[in-house]
Amino acid sequence: METISIEHDGRGVAWLWLDRAEKHNALSARMIAELHEAARILGADRSVRVVVLAARGRSFCAGGDLGWMREQFNAAPATRAREAGALARMLQALNTLPKPLIARVQGNCFGGGLGMVSVCDVAVGVPGVTMALTETRLGLIPATIGPYVAARMGEGNARRVFMSGRRFDAAEAERLGLLARVVPEDMLDRAIEEEVAPYLDCAPQAVARAKALLRRLGPPISEEEIAHSVAELVACWEGEEAPEGIAAFFDKRKPGWQTRDKG
Repeated sequence: METISIEHDGRGVAWLWLDRAEKHNALSARMIAELHEAARILGADRSVRVVVLAARGRSFCAGGDLGWMREQFNAAPATRAREAGALARMLQALNTLPKPLIARVQGNCFGGGLGMVSVCDVAVGVPGVTMALTETRLGLIPATIGPYVAARMGEGNARRVFMSGRRFDAAEAERLGLLARVVPEDMLDRAIEEEVAPYLDCAPQAVARAKALLRRLGPPISEEEIAHSVAELVACWEGEEAPEGIAAFFDKRKPGWQTRDKG
């Protein structure tokens, strides 16, 4: 794999690393595919008891790779739907992973990165974490990540950040339910170990069944919701605002709708 790596520590703990540090771990088509495959491999590996989702470099994940998004504007409709569907299926594969999934979060965590945090069972971050659902600033919406963000935060909390694109810090992320704990950077690995260790005393199949039951008891994320989220993302790619928003980003200028004077 080129964009991720997997490490095992011998106790049944697997570390799934986002490994595009030079791109702030932005989600490219290859990374999306490799994360989906990693979820399949780790889910089927009976020796794996717990999975830690972590990231190399300064950022956890800067969101979707904008080059990948820009390619969708000239793609055939079937290609757009396939690419949007790949992102949705990757998130669902992580969401339904039959192992506890613990996120180790540092730096920037935007868009799809926040979506990946939302599918984890526990997320621990450091005070320097900055989060945002930045899609609407680009003429897009948090579409395929939306079902998982809403399930994690609840609609009331999600309304505070889902549409505005504003950045918020680790303390607010904890209040919103995205981060379970915020710890000093030099305590992060200890905090992750505190989340991991109890599972090593639990029966693996019982843990898997308990997680599957809890998903069934929580907000449903059915094929209908997933298909709708894919259709909404494709509709944005085919609209007028997304090409303008992403072009403005690459051109280092304001998009046409931005009226606030930032000084």
